[in-house]
Amino acid sequence: MAKYPTDLDMAFSALADPIRRAIVSRLCEGPKSVSELSEPFRIALPSLLKHVRVLEHSGLVSSE
Repeated sequence: MAKYPTDLDMAFSALADPIRRAIVSRLCEGPKSVSELSEPFRIALPSLLKHVRVLEHSGLVSSE
C-alpha cells in the first residue's frame, strides 16, 4: 500500500469535519474575522477557534 504524505493526510483529516469545511468555504469568498466566521454556527467562540487552529495546523488557512 502506498504511503501518502503527512501533509495530505492532515488536510483530509481537517476537512473531514463539516464545520471546518464550511469555514474553508466561507474563507474562499475572502478574508473574514473570527467573529464573522462564527456567525452561522451555533457554537461557542472557543470551539470555533479550535476548528480554526486545526485548519491552520493542516496548512489550509492562515491567520493575521
